[in-house]
Amino acid sequence: MTESANLSSTLQRIRADVRAMHAYVVQPATGLLKMDAMENPFSLPPALQTALGARLGALALNRYPGERLEDLKQALMDYAGAPAGSAILLGNGSDEIISLLALACAQAGQRAKLLAPMPGFVMYPMSAQLQGLDFVNVSLDADFQLDEAAMLAALAEHRPAITYLAYPNNPTATLWGEAVVQRVIDAVGAQGGMVVMDEAYQPFASRSWITRMHAEPERNAHVLLMRTLSKFGLAGVRLGYLIGQKALVQEIDKVRPPYNVSVLNCEAALFALEHTDVFAAQAAELCAARTELLAALRRLPGVQKVWDSEANMVLIRVRDAAAAHAGMKARGVLVKNVSAMHPLLDQCLRLTVGSTADNALMLAALEASI
Repeated sequence: MTESANLSSTLQRIRADVRAMHAYVVQPATGLLKMDAMENPFSLPPALQTALGARLGALALNRYPGERLEDLKQALMDYAGAPAGSAILLGNGSDEIISLLALACAQAGQRAKLLAPMPGFVMYPMSAQLQGLDFVNVSLDADFQLDEAAMLAALAEHRPAITYLAYPNNPTATLWGEAVVQRVIDAVGAQGGMVVMDEAYQPFASRSWITRMHAEPERNAHVLLMRTLSKFGLAGVRLGYLIGQKALVQEIDKVRPPYNVSVLNCEAALFALEHTDVFAAQAAELCAARTELLAALRRLPGVQKVWDSEANMVLIRVRDAAAAHAGMKARGVLVKNVSAMHPLLDQCLRLTVGSTADNALMLAALEASI
């Protein structure tokens, strides 16, 4: 058998559905202003860079992560204001936590279901497919609000093990009303499922579901709050966390790989949590820049629609998203063309909210490209 035939035969060992998938691709950004991934544009102040470097350099890299992770868990619980009776699970970004949730709920013999409003985060359906769950897609309405009737009907029909509610949503940057969200949560609870409130963009939102978890703990006992430090300002650290009732979190924690958070990630996160005022000031600056960006986009000829935002991104519709995306890239600015993600996103671009200077460059490139 030839080498190529051997390889072809070996490739058949990979699951057919995996071979048919498209990989999650990160767009090359060398030499470009990167406005496609909702990253914090601000680096640490020099004095904090020096202090962090000293702490990381002193770590025992020859040892597995240990008790210091417990310090991080407590710091995150305190920072988030976790309700009484809560526990926390750490992940290598929220992406890993999404995979762990699906893995914990996958059933042998009878496929469990995972439900989410769409358009939404691509990792929800991907995790369902990879872990052997059926994904139930419930479309948002034309204004990217929850379609309550459709959600309640889908919940009654499919009885999903996991329901994701991104709060605010990606890529639409919408923060759905509390009343409709609570009614969806109530419906999930009535059929024995869990709700994951994905608050990846919480630093830029006007409210958090943690408030409702405090106000009505029994009504929200089946709610898990998922966050990440990526939008807090530590995208490179890769740290996500899940907070919920102890009995539920402990079960999900059983499928977590040991030592999934490195000592470097742990210490960097602890350091950042000791300087939350720095990151809070950065988030406030970005929220102010978002207000200016939204106003400027609405004045721009050729931008057909601009949606309100409760995140560090803005969704817009233009006449030809592919041409605008290519034109902006040719002018040195990388944004995200989300048109192919869902029919409701036809001709839509997603723009990161950056610094005032970055936003000005992005606006100039957009104006020249539409």
